[in-house]
Amino acid sequence: MQRNFKLTLAYDGTEFCGWQVQPQRATVQGALADAIERVTGERVLPQGSGRTDAGVHALAQVASFVLDSPIPPENLLIALNHTLPVSIRVTRVDEAEEEFHARHSAKMKTYEYRILRASICSPFVARYVYHHPYPLDETSMRDAAGLVLGEHDFTSFAAVDPERGKQDDEKDNQRTIFSSEWRREGDLLVYRASGDGFLHHMVRNLVGTFLLVGKGSLTAEAVSEIFAARSRSEAGPTAPASGLFLVGVEY
Repeated sequence: MQRNFKLTLAYDGTEFCGWQVQPQRATVQGALADAIERVTGERVLPQGSGRTDAGVHALAQVASFVLDSPIPPENLLIALNHTLPVSIRVTRVDEAEEEFHARHSAKMKTYEYRILRASICSPFVARYVYHHPYPLDETSMRDAAGLVLGEHDFTSFAAVDPERGKQDDEKDNQRTIFSSEWRREGDLLVYRASGDGFLHHMVRNLVGTFLLVGKGSLTAEAVSEIFAARSRSEAGPTAPASGLFLVGVEY
């Protein structure tokens, strides 16, 4: 009897070429597939809630796959963590309904981008932040983040999708953002966004644009003009991958 599994996992994405399996490259999806095969003898391709890019981290990525194995969920969790590299940990294993799919069933995803404002970045946190100790108008950055709320065409903030070889069309680039805000946590300046979906590099391109606002190169109000332009060249540069985390997925 086939069983549909739902895995929640955390990973340090620094040494991986993203989530999606690629020939001759280390990926999170590939490592998880290898571990499942070693534990159960079955070769499956676990489907993630989304494709995190090279160097991007996850606190609670969700993956789903079907197995014939009778292994109990609690035993699968232990066995996978014994087999996986230390940079990937499965934090929960559940049996899901037959129709559950990690990506198609997702209703909301939340990402965080972490900027370290301290003058010195410890080597023990450098993998997990973007170090920017230079002056920023954080109030203007907060104002700009608020303009992202609601449904918009995010073409200006979408990178070329490597699978399609071009930016998605206008309909595909419509997304609804439920929350978008900056907050201070000591020396960390953290951007947190929740939405019904995110385009390729979208959060990092938003952060790069907000940083231009913080530096005074753009006004907060310019974000609305960037939306209207529907041109990637109008938005800011892509922020480094190291500061980005997939925080969670809701179903």
